[in-house]
Amino acid sequence: MSATTAVRVGSKGRIIVPAEIRERRGWTEGSVLVAVEKPEGVLLMTRDEALDLLRVQAGDRDVVGEFLEERRAAGARERAELAS
Repeated sequence: MSATTAVRVGSKGRIIVPAEIRERRGWTEGSVLVAVEKPEGVLLMTRDEALDLLRVQAGDRDVVGEFLEERRAAGARERAELAS
């Protein structure tokens, strides 16, 4: 279910997420949210939801493995440059 609600930005940039939305999302006092700026606006989600989204977007790729491989290759290039 999606909801559209108008909220006001306070003097310190704070917004109040309506109680109905917080309850549906399971957000309680102290919940840490991730704000993702998109061309259409700002998307709020929990860290776990953000991680799940990244996993889906990455698919079957071994993102960490790819990163480590890139870093190892860069390190090897740097060592080769220093040796010459």
